[in-house]
Amino acid sequence: MKKRMSLLLALMLLTITVLAACGGGKTAEQPPSQGEQQETPPAEGNGEETKEPPAEGEDAGQGYFKAEDPSANPKAALNRKDTLVVGMTAPKGVFNPFYMQTAYDRYVVDAIFDQFFALNGDGTYSNRLAESVEVSEDKLKYTFKLKPGVTYSNGDPVTVKDYAFAMKVYHDKSYDGQSDLLSVHIKGGKEYNEGKADDISGIKVIDDNTIEIEVTEANAMTKDNLGTVYFAPESVYGKGYKQGNLEYMKDLHAKPVGSGQYVLKNFSPGQEVVLEANPNYFLGVPKIKNVIYKTTTDETKLAMFQSGEIDMDMVTVNEDNVEALKEMGFLDINIFPTNGYGYVALNHKDPKFQDVKVRQALLYGLNRAEIVEIIYGPYANVINVPQSSESWAYTNEGIEPYEFDIEKAKQLLDEAGWVPGADGIREKDGKKLDIHFSATADNPVIDALIPIMTQNYQELGIKLTTETLDFNAIMDKKDKGEFEMFFAAWGLTPDPDSTVYITDGQQNDIGFSSPEYDAAMKKGLNAFDLEERKAAYAEAYQALNKNVPDLPIYQRRDAWTINSRLSGVDITPYKNFAVDLYKAEIQQ
Repeated sequence: MKKRMSLLLALMLLTITVLAACGGGKTAEQPPSQGEQQETPPAEGNGEETKEPPAEGEDAGQGYFKAEDPSANPKAALNRKDTLVVGMTAPKGVFNPFYMQTAYDRYVVDAIFDQFFALNGDGTYSNRLAESVEVSEDKLKYTFKLKPGVTYSNGDPVTVKDYAFAMKVYHDKSYDGQSDLLSVHIKGGKEYNEGKADDISGIKVIDDNTIEIEVTEANAMTKDNLGTVYFAPESVYGKGYKQGNLEYMKDLHAKPVGSGQYVLKNFSPGQEVVLEANPNYFLGVPKIKNVIYKTTTDETKLAMFQSGEIDMDMVTVNEDNVEALKEMGFLDINIFPTNGYGYVALNHKDPKFQDVKVRQALLYGLNRAEIVEIIYGPYANVINVPQSSESWAYTNEGIEPYEFDIEKAKQLLDEAGWVPGADGIREKDGKKLDIHFSATADNPVIDALIPIMTQNYQELGIKLTTETLDFNAIMDKKDKGEFEMFFAAWGLTPDPDSTVYITDGQQNDIGFSSPEYDAAMKKGLNAFDLEERKAAYAEAYQALNKNVPDLPIYQRRDAWTINSRLSGVDITPYKNFAVDLYKAEIQQ
């Protein structure tokens, strides 16, 4: 019998993000309620589902639980013969493959755009737009052949010239998205970035379907990073391009043109994204004509399942929700370890967070175990490194668990010079220890986190001021650097390489810096032997654990709930549902 979770435990080639594309291992930021959802346990990477309960001796709290009474399906769902409705947090509307940053925008991008490679369920890659890939013996030259006859939704032919253009965008000095192709070390890339060259010398277009990329330095991620660049038509995205000025790109965020499975028909901010099957998709017309991404919240999604308003959604995993979903009878439930983690971000540009003793005190002084128990019960675990326990790179060796210890936290704050004032609030150099915390509204994680954090930190002598905003508003504050603390989650890529904590890294929005961590990450990326990589990433996580760049809270389990009349929906901890959405079917 094929066992989903056993497969995951056997994976030895994986871990960090949700956005494997574009160099340096991209992660996708997400609100905690829908977690680090990247994917769910499929059948051995072949796109087929294995809908079996856990085997004897396996964890009964995770696995694929089939609907017990499909006949209970609500009429509203049964009446949708050609439309799939997927519930989710509202996408931000950046459906531009160069600039997306949330998992929900990625769901749109993955449905509309294609890459040379596509992610498999086990975190490895297989060819999609690529017909073949040749790698030189010294691993410095990569020749990609594009499958012939592929077109964009506007009728333009897909050629490797579009890929070459994308590389110029990522290397442009004005590019301020989250991808980091400079780290791939393409020959001539630095010169282009500095404006010293009009082209990237290491990229050679041989013909419309063949391109050669030469790098000056290869590493374990070079091939995957080169193969996961989205194709976008230069005729559209390059129409206003002038080297050193990408400002015009912002006008294209909600006007995507790709070669992928679906095309965008309508976007109503905060409400829904409407997609329609691409009739000319090169892998075959998607089996479901219409797909709607409909905005839901934790308060609304169970009722929307019951009424038939939505067919799929990620539901916060706790005992009450799982029981309620099973009682509906007509829903399949896929529960699996999240490839990601929830955390509290700290702005390192704020002087009070620049002292490691203060950061350590904030971690010791927060009862994370109580928070996790209240929210998820047995469906989550406190974490101390920013890595999924499913990853080959995960380690707990040499890791301080930071178990809840108010007295230890007080001692650290004393040592850092923050002493209690007359009102009980700690102060230093005439300034109060006052922290402003931004949190996502209508979120069960926040409902549990804020009262405990407020109480714990009050006992420490810290005044906590909180505000609740929608997720996209918090991301806007993060982008502008206008925050002290916020709560979110990272969805991880299959490989542990990441720029989230690298000094001046493309995704390092908190301003953290550790030469020790940077060196270990570089060592891990440049090694090709798996054991050498494991050792290097263990050093990296030990450095983070010691320096506490942010407050890691949990690795949870995810629960993707799917109407039983659907088949072919492929989700794993590494692969999101949109990657192979064209294979999904509605049973009539």
